[in-house]
Amino acid sequence: MMGSRKLDPRFAVSLLLLCVGVTGVISGAGDHRYKPEEPVPLYANKVGPFHNPSETYRYFDLPFCTPEHVKDKPEALGEVLNGDRLVEAPYKLNFRTDLDAKSVCRKKLTKDDVAKFRDAVSKDYYFQMYYDDLPLWGFIGKAEKEGKDDPIDHKYFLYRHIHFEILYNSDRVIEISVHTDLSSLLDVTEDREVELEFLYSAKWKETETPFEKRMEKYSQSSILPHHLEVHWFSIINSCVTVLLLTGFLATILMRVLKNDFVKYSHDEESAEDQEESGWKYIHGDVFRFPKNKSLFAACLGSGTQLFALTIFIIILALVGVFYPYNRGALFTALVVIYALTSGIAGYTASSFYCQLEGSNWVRNLILTGLLFCGPLFLTFCFLNTVAIFYSSTAALPFGTILVILLIWTLVTFPLLVLGGIAGKNSKSSFDAPVRTNKYAREIPILPWYRNVVPQMAMAGFLPFSAIYIELYYIFASVWGHRIYTIYSILFVVFGILLVVTAFITVALTYFQLAAEDHEWWWRAYLCGGSTGFFVYGYCLYYYYARSDMSGFMQTSFFFGYMACICYAFFLLLGMIGFRASLLFVRHIYKSIKCE
Repeated sequence: MMGSRKLDPRFAVSLLLLCVGVTGVISGAGDHRYKPEEPVPLYANKVGPFHNPSETYRYFDLPFCTPEHVKDKPEALGEVLNGDRLVEAPYKLNFRTDLDAKSVCRKKLTKDDVAKFRDAVSKDYYFQMYYDDLPLWGFIGKAEKEGKDDPIDHKYFLYRHIHFEILYNSDRVIEISVHTDLSSLLDVTEDREVELEFLYSAKWKETETPFEKRMEKYSQSSILPHHLEVHWFSIINSCVTVLLLTGFLATILMRVLKNDFVKYSHDEESAEDQEESGWKYIHGDVFRFPKNKSLFAACLGSGTQLFALTIFIIILALVGVFYPYNRGALFTALVVIYALTSGIAGYTASSFYCQLEGSNWVRNLILTGLLFCGPLFLTFCFLNTVAIFYSSTAALPFGTILVILLIWTLVTFPLLVLGGIAGKNSKSSFDAPVRTNKYAREIPILPWYRNVVPQMAMAGFLPFSAIYIELYYIFASVWGHRIYTIYSILFVVFGILLVVTAFITVALTYFQLAAEDHEWWWRAYLCGGSTGFFVYGYCLYYYYARSDMSGFMQTSFFFGYMACICYAFFLLLGMIGFRASLLFVRHIYKSIKCE
């Protein structure tokens, strides 16, 4: 900046950090090629508190220079779900046309207008725009609080003059940044009517950066090389520690199992009237079907669908679909893939329910369809009502809600029914290597640490310790202003999470059977899914210790939607834990001779 124009350092920081909720916007010029002085599309998106990423509002909710006819930009489903509401901005930045202190408008601010701006500046409001599909951000003002403990002594200033610096290569826009003129401020500390003029300037510079690489800076600025090395080192250190511990426990378990097989083989060759003990003693009850088998089958079906959804999302991320400025694609992918994978839930739940000799498969199918969608829908209704009360862009329009309901009605539910019918007609029977007795054995009295809750605590701790470092980076992206691009790390961590969950559940299932407790079905599922409770506990830590989020709306959105995500974790990992335990139990009982 030259002369009296000074660069506010917060704008430089915001350009690197304010990358929350960025979506790809299709401009009017499809090929992104322009002639000199040709208009280039500039859209204003939203404003909101810097520390509350979910609390966003329309750009013209603040009393900026509003045109006579505000033109909204048509948006895709993912953009609307992301809270984007694009309108044509009041600034006109024609291609390769320099501007110096051009007037946007002259406006008389009322006391209410000044109060709105002061409240926005006090909460560190930022604005977000798109110029030829390139996102840009900036703060709307600054507050002077240094050395002033009493809020009454704080000063609040509104930026009147915005400077756009644009880089171009031949006939294409490559980069845009925004700065402010600190010598052109409006004091909005006191409620008073004031007349002001909003100004903007534009400076064009040529660059050699090719058009194909213009988006690389957004991912590179998010994770610097030093931070990336620390990230990889932390993940590798955590994973090695967890895998060593897992291998140590696996070795112990294999030794114990080997001794059991030798013992039981020796018992078979010795006196036939010798009384059995340990897990062999309950061979006639271990495959007794669980209580509430319809709910159990529905949990397995929903968990399998969420597992398939997660795998597809990670694959799309690895092939580069979710590039940094296109996060609207993630929401679209979640809705579409969840709808298309509902047949997996129907087939898994119905076939397993029939294997458990269930008769009311229709009710089981309905339960499967509502098991995850039901709580999610109720949470959405509450949070959307809160967003409507706050007049936030996070509130979904009626049309978008109708589209989602139509997708569920015309795609999700029919595929769920078709999968359920296919599962019912699969005619598969439950593969039990031993016969089940007519009457169940009585379970001996066990110490307190063998009850469900202590076992779940032990089961969830080890998998959580394998992912807690990566959770910080994910939370900082979803609930902060980082861009998450290292999907290869996410893939590795997710794989380790599955392996550790499967093993720890198998180990606890063995110890349960060795204690002659044959009701392992639900226990295996609950132990496998217990990591979800640890993740929700981490949510409490992150909210109060690692973030500056505040306010009822942001708090509601954070804990409401994280509850749904942790519930999905519970269903998914519970399915993994049970499937691994079922394979293990079948294997050990096939390996011995039971009368």
